[in-house]
Amino acid sequence: MKPSRRNFLQSLGVGVAGLSAPGPSVALGLDKPKAVKPSGDEQVLFVGDNIAVANTEYGKVRGFILRGVHQFLGIPYGADTSGKNRFMPPQRPTPWTDIRPALWWGNSAPQIMEKRYANPYASFVDHWNYDDVSEDCLKLNVWTPAVDTQKRPVVVWLHGGGFVNGNAIEQDGYHGENLARLGNVVFCSLNHRLGSLGYTELSAAGGHAASGNVGNLDMVAALEWVKNNIANFGGDPNKVTIIGQSGGGAKVTTLMNMPSAKGLFHRAVALSGSSLSGTNKEYAEKLGLKVMEEAGLKPGEVAKLQQIPWREYIDIANRAAEKTADEAKRLGLQRGGFSPVADGVALNEGAFFKDPNHFSADIPLLICSTFHEQNPDRTDASLESISLADVKEKVRPRFGDKAGEIVDAYAKNFPKARPIEIWALVVSNRKNAIAAADAKVSQQKAPVYLAWFGWQPPLFDGRMRAFHCDDICFWFYNTDLMLTHTGGGKRPKALSEKMAASFINFVKTGNPNGGGLPTWKPYTSQNGETMILDDSPSLVNDPDRDARKTLT
Repeated sequence: MKPSRRNFLQSLGVGVAGLSAPGPSVALGLDKPKAVKPSGDEQVLFVGDNIAVANTEYGKVRGFILRGVHQFLGIPYGADTSGKNRFMPPQRPTPWTDIRPALWWGNSAPQIMEKRYANPYASFVDHWNYDDVSEDCLKLNVWTPAVDTQKRPVVVWLHGGGFVNGNAIEQDGYHGENLARLGNVVFCSLNHRLGSLGYTELSAAGGHAASGNVGNLDMVAALEWVKNNIANFGGDPNKVTIIGQSGGGAKVTTLMNMPSAKGLFHRAVALSGSSLSGTNKEYAEKLGLKVMEEAGLKPGEVAKLQQIPWREYIDIANRAAEKTADEAKRLGLQRGGFSPVADGVALNEGAFFKDPNHFSADIPLLICSTFHEQNPDRTDASLESISLADVKEKVRPRFGDKAGEIVDAYAKNFPKARPIEIWALVVSNRKNAIAAADAKVSQQKAPVYLAWFGWQPPLFDGRMRAFHCDDICFWFYNTDLMLTHTGGGKRPKALSEKMAASFINFVKTGNPNGGGLPTWKPYTSQNGETMILDDSPSLVNDPDRDARKTLT
C-alpha cells in the first residue's frame, strides 16, 4: 500500500525527510563520493556504492546521506516472524554477505489496514505513513550525523498505537534527521509485532511460555541490536534513551519492568501514555484458549495456528476477545484484548516501580501529557457554544453520578476556561500521568520530570487545541515536518527549539535543564512540580490538583 502522503507533502513544495534542516551535507564534511562534485545548486542527497556504508554483526548495510545526516532504513534486527516463528521469541536474522541496501522502511507489522484513511479529517491532520505489511517486520531505522567512533547518545523511538497499530515512521514527525543534527545524537526507530500476533498468551494451550509478550521481546531484541551495533553508527551503547508516545509511552514503562531489558537503556521518556501493570495472566490465558477454540483447534495444536494467514488470524483473535469481554470486566480490567502479559517471567507481576532495588529505580524518567488529549470539537464547530450543564451530561457515561462534581471542580480550578475547554480537560485528565510519576518517585533513586503540553495550533479555527500527538514533533524539532499539527513557522519552532534542546540535555545527562526552558525541578508528590509547555513556558506546582482530586 502506497498512500498519498508523499504527494501531499510534495504538493506543498517540500521534501519528506527534513523540512527544518539547515545547509547542505557538503558543509559538514561528511562522506560523499569522490567522483561527484557539489553542483551549483548545492547538492544535498548523496547515495552510491561507497557512501554511507556501516557494519553490523549480520553484515554491512548501505544507506544514504541527506543534508549531512546518514540514514539507514529497514535494517533487520530479527528474523521473519511468520510460520514456525509466530508466537515465538524473536530469532536472529540470517547474516548476509553482500552489502545490504538500507534505503527504504521495513514492513509495518500485521494490523488491519482496511479503511485506515476513511476519515478525511484524520487523514489530513496525520497523513499516516503505511507501506507494505507483513510478518517480516523486525526492522529498524538509524539517523546519525556520521559513521565514526564519536560515541554519541542514542535515542530509540517506540511508536504509539496501543500495542495494536502503528509503525516506526507512522507520522512524518517521527523522523530523526533534525534531532540527530541539532543534538549530535543517533536516532533509532523500530517496528515490532503488534496486537494478537504479538501478545496472545498461549502457554495454557501448549504454546511457548513467552507467547504473550513476544511483541515486547521484539523491542528487547532491538535494544540488544543497539547495544551490539550502534557503535558502528557513531553511537554510544552505554547512553541509550527510550521514548514513546501513547501506546509507546506504555511500552516505555513496560520495558522498565522487563528483566531482560536490564542494562539496555539508561533514560526513559513517556509521552501521553504509561502502564503501571501488565495484563492479568489469568485473563490472558483464558483469552488464548478462546482463540484456539475460535480457530477450531484443541490445546496442543498451536503449530496449526501458526499456519493460518495473518489477516485471518487477527479476525479470529478479535472474535475471541469479544467473547471474553465479560471475563475482563469480572477481573476488573479496564480493557480486554491483547497487550503485554504479567507472566512473572518476561514481565514483572503486580504493580510496576514498587521495588526500590529494581533496575528501573536508577533510570531517570520524563513524563509529558497534553492539555486536550481528547478534544471533542475539532470538526464540530457547534460544540464551541456548549453549556456547562450539557458538558456534565456528555461526560456522565464515563464518570457516572460524579460527573457534575468533577465538571464543577474543573470549572473552579480553571475559571477562565470555557465549557468546551472544561470538557476537553476533564476527559483528558492527568490522573494516569500523575500515578506514573508518583510510582516512579517512590523508588527514590532517580529523578522524574513532569511536563504538561498546552500549545494550541492555529488550525481548524482554533479548535484543535493541545491534542494527542501534537507534542511529538516539538520534542524532535520537526514542527515544519508536521504542518498539519502546527501550522509551521516561527511560533511553533520557538517552543520546539526549547523542548528539543531540553530533551537532548536529558538524553545526554538525565537532566533536561539548560535547554532554554525555565529551571525544571524534579517532580515530587508533595509539590507536583510541572513544566507547562506553551509559548511562554513556566514551572508550576500541580496546577490541576484540586480538580483531579474528584477523579478518585
